[in-house]
Amino acid sequence: MSFGLPDREDEQRLTYGGYLKVRELIGLQQLRSDPLQHDETLFIIIHQVYELWFKQLLHELDTIIERLNKDEMLVAHRLLRRCIEIERLLISQVAVLETMTPTDFLAFRDQLRPASGFQSSQFREIEYVSGLKDERFLKGYDQGSEERRRLAARLAQPSVLDAFYGLLRRRGFDLPLDAPSPSGDSHSAHERRVRELTRLYIDAENNYGLFLLAESLIEYDEMFALWRLHHVKMVERMIGTKSGTGGSEGAAYLRKTVERQFFPELWEVRNYLGNRNEE
Repeated sequence: MSFGLPDREDEQRLTYGGYLKVRELIGLQQLRSDPLQHDETLFIIIHQVYELWFKQLLHELDTIIERLNKDEMLVAHRLLRRCIEIERLLISQVAVLETMTPTDFLAFRDQLRPASGFQSSQFREIEYVSGLKDERFLKGYDQGSEERRRLAARLAQPSVLDAFYGLLRRRGFDLPLDAPSPSGDSHSAHERRVRELTRLYIDAENNYGLFLLAESLIEYDEMFALWRLHHVKMVERMIGTKSGTGGSEGAAYLRKTVERQFFPELWEVRNYLGNRNEE
């Protein structure tokens, strides 16, 4: 008796290719070179894979913020470790791209204009959600576009750092906001935050979960900086000091971004710890 259900052999069975949309996926590499250049396929696939990993990073970072807001520190820490491993993959992909020679790349580079990696909205979203918010980047996207809408939303939303500081405040740490003090000195709020973060390190044994989370945030920041560094050296290796396809300064601009930090106050703690040991 079938109860009106279809027989098993008549069911539409899920397949590997159907679930992953493999046919659609491998049809997304549309070369623009004429005559077709062998390495353009590699270039497209590398950057499409980057965008997929960016999507996964955003998925993880959003959940990390949710978990921190719920004081679920260990889950947030586990997902942050996943983000760090993804960043290692991003770095390793640069080496694959470097198997191209400069002449291989130049054979199709002009066909990319005016597209540019600087236009990656997901990359900017990662910067915003990590805490590096610069409103000027919105100008790179058309008014009313989905990319600009998403970025504007990210700009207004709390970052991973905001969520981490919120957790610390609920655990008794004095981390004042940047609202001007009665004396008009907002610098004092920064100083108090860094000193409280220093206390987290000095008393790590009694705050070990928070300490591990702070150190993983530092590693996440470090891995992103290393990816930036590998990227700029790869660009220099491929095109030297030429401007980017989208009209940017190319490698010269990328070099300026290497020093950007998501969590500058956590980095600054090291200076306080060093000064304390010298006293």
